Amino acid sequence: MVQLRPVAKGVKTPLEKDGCMRNLTLLTDLYEYSMANGFQSELPPTRATFDVFFRQVPDHGSFVVAAGLQQVVQALDNFHFDQEDLDYLRGLHLYSEAFLQSLSTIKLDCTVQAVPEGMPVFPREPLLTITGPIDQVQMLETLVLNILNHQSLIATKSRRINFAAGGRPVMEFGARRAQGPDSAVYGTRAAVIGGCGSTSNVLAAQEFGIPVAGTMAHSWVESFASELDAFRAWARVYPDNSALLVDTYDVLGSGVPNAITVFRELAAAGHQPVGIRIDSGDITALAKAARAMLDDAGFPDAKITASNALNEQIITALLQEGAPLDNFGVGEELITSSSSPVLSGVYKLAAIEQNGHVTPKIKLSASKAKVTLPGRKQVYRLYRPDTGAAFADVIALADETVGGHPLTVVNSDPLSTHKQVTLTDYVARPLLRPVMSDDGHVNVFDVQRRSRGWLGELPQPVLRLVNPDTYHVYLAPQLAALQTSMLQELRG
Repeated sequence: MVQLRPVAKGVKTPLEKDGCMRNLTLLTDLYEYSMANGFQSELPPTRATFDVFFRQVPDHGSFVVAAGLQQVVQALDNFHFDQEDLDYLRGLHLYSEAFLQSLSTIKLDCTVQAVPEGMPVFPREPLLTITGPIDQVQMLETLVLNILNHQSLIATKSRRINFAAGGRPVMEFGARRAQGPDSAVYGTRAAVIGGCGSTSNVLAAQEFGIPVAGTMAHSWVESFASELDAFRAWARVYPDNSALLVDTYDVLGSGVPNAITVFRELAAAGHQPVGIRIDSGDITALAKAARAMLDDAGFPDAKITASNALNEQIITALLQEGAPLDNFGVGEELITSSSSPVLSGVYKLAAIEQNGHVTPKIKLSASKAKVTLPGRKQVYRLYRPDTGAAFADVIALADETVGGHPLTVVNSDPLSTHKQVTLTDYVARPLLRPVMSDDGHVNVFDVQRRSRGWLGELPQPVLRLVNPDTYHVYLAPQLAALQTSMLQELRG
């Protein structure tokens, strides 16, 4: 996890230990430890495989951008129990001393497979699988879901906002609206994976090597005798970073004219003005008028930035209306994904192994959508060999062959009426890859570039924000047959 600086002496926070942020091993639900304690005494040595997947996409989209894997790996590398943790658990009078002693020397014996960060993934596809002693992997459920659900949610929302911006830079401005410091820092990281190019969050910028951006607040303008005095003062302090906030009083009546006055003074002194930011009002009308004023004054390169509770729908509307905007600053709607604030990723048992024998497991439900896929699995993305375009995904058993032959598959959507199809003329590439122990810093912009490449492989109708086309996800024949036979056996 991010190694935050020591907190000030005397300041206490829930995550502080010895003046520093503590490990997150106890960030879990009580039943995880209760089951782990019971597993140790009631089961023979057992290894288990759990899948992480989701069933619904936020904002009625077609896919989720996977994010958070680096922090999961870091959390697993740091998984341990301090004496204080053990004393607390012992004080609950729930767990055997043998279990508590095993926690004191625990060393995770788990293997992880996951799709790479930035990969678009679809409902029911495992985006991470973890295999290990059943007591260990059970204890990891809440921690893993907490990280993956949050970062994947924000990365997905960021992708939508950046898609709406049509290549114009989007700055992440949401720290003050995030649900706490951790959400602000990791939300910024996820926002960059989804396409943002900079942030106003200085801590996140420092931790992840993200360009930091920002102009001024209205309080700067209000603190001086006049708006013009405020702009001139800013230009004296930041002559090469003069982006001026023009809506404190009157955008067109004073804000833009005063900005032009200062821009002329900067240009005369050999400096290049940056531009203006509009944070309120009818942004389309104001931006059109401001653009004309700036152009007439000889500043066609001065940028116009819009902010103020923007989201993908508002940005789309602004651009459709012809607003001449160059940049967007997006805050609360991005950092909280406020229109769809939950990614309901789940962590479900897929198989257990005892004495070398692997037994697939399945969860039944009265709802077809909640029936799980049994067994250890792999996910394949299928590409057309002539164009290199992706056209479908296939979820298969881990030892099931996909590729090199026609494949009769079943639609993974349990509510689909078009169930079976034969696929031909395709190249299959596995998506789940072994994850090694944390090997240090991952450049978030490398993740962003890879994500853009993977998104570019998908059909364009799948990417659109409103009523996206369906991207088909199928079950390979052996997996489909296994699920059907297990359902019949358990229901019979």
